[in-house]
Amino acid sequence: MQTNWKIGTLFGIPLFLDPLWFVILGLATLNFGVAYQEWGSAIAWSAGIVMALLLFGSVLLHELGHSLAARSQGIKVNSITLFLFGGIAAIEEESKTPGKAFQVAIAGPLVSVGLFFLLRIVEIFIPETSPLNMMVGDLARINLVVALFNLIPGLPLDGGQVLKAALWKVTGDRFQAVHWAARSGQILGYAAIALGFAVDFFTKELALGLWIAMIGWFGIRNANTYDRVTTLQETLLKMVASSAMTRDFRVVDADQSLRAFADAYLLESAAPQVYFAASDGRYRGLVAIEDLRLVERSEWETRTLQTIVHPLTEIPTVTESTAIAEVINKLENEQLPRITVLSPAGAVAGVIDRGDIVSAVAQKLSIPFTDVEIKRIKEEGSYPPGLQLGVIAKSTVN
Repeated sequence: MQTNWKIGTLFGIPLFLDPLWFVILGLATLNFGVAYQEWGSAIAWSAGIVMALLLFGSVLLHELGHSLAARSQGIKVNSITLFLFGGIAAIEEESKTPGKAFQVAIAGPLVSVGLFFLLRIVEIFIPETSPLNMMVGDLARINLVVALFNLIPGLPLDGGQVLKAALWKVTGDRFQAVHWAARSGQILGYAAIALGFAVDFFTKELALGLWIAMIGWFGIRNANTYDRVTTLQETLLKMVASSAMTRDFRVVDADQSLRAFADAYLLESAAPQVYFAASDGRYRGLVAIEDLRLVERSEWETRTLQTIVHPLTEIPTVTESTAIAEVINKLENEQLPRITVLSPAGAVAGVIDRGDIVSAVAQKLSIPFTDVEIKRIKEEGSYPPGLQLGVIAKSTVN
């Protein structure tokens, strides 16, 4: 369920606030307000809230850098969200080359560095005794810190994305590059947690130590997510349609009358939903029950199934060797309930729907799914919230 609040759009990109953003906004305001108390309470707290908002304005521009770099490559950006640990741009798919992936990764830090130099120039023209001079100087330093912090080489930070692009270039394997960059992020995350506890123990700065540890925990969690999603992407490319298809269909005589077909099959209490008509040892096509209902009952005795079938050349099909990622994309792009799988000889080898895919992937990766859950997926025609294969497959196949 979407809990973020939409606050507008920027360059056509929806902007959201996570409710926890207000926590860090309050802490930032408190930090700046206390630091500026020499100016008097009213000015200090006013400057504090302004600086907190400018801080997140800088974060927003940082994420916009990533977003516009991705859009320049034809990649859709679904949203930018400000949250407890900064901001994140929801970029729909991976860049097609290591070089382009590097461009998207480095764009954010470059924006922050650019803001640092711009603000430094502005600072020169403001009297040193003015509170505005200190505020501009602080904002400049913060942008430099944001850039340098994000360049730490571990996912999910921008430096991890840069590392991934470099490893992808060297190895030629995008997935292996992500695994290594995620491992780096996990190591750095655990190091941050250890550092946070050390700060607590040796300096008694409990708030600072806790914040460092929380950043480490956030890094580990997101690095693990990158690792799991990448493993899933690899699986979707390695698995093929034949490994997930079922033979949950019935082959019927194409020369029988519509009445005979209806009496023999449609009156059954547990009749399968998919029928293929065949005659003379050849598949003639798919029988769509809704087409039968369009024919006048008076014609059911004289017309045969052959007259209403959809030839295999005219229905959505894939081959047995088609990657599951491509099957998923076809299901989603064409909004299909299922797809027919053809053998190398052009015969019907099986059918495949979302439930079949989830079942096969879950078995491959040892993810627990009950028969009841698989049945519900089949009936609803949608993937479970915790396994959004449609989104993952789209980001997998470039």
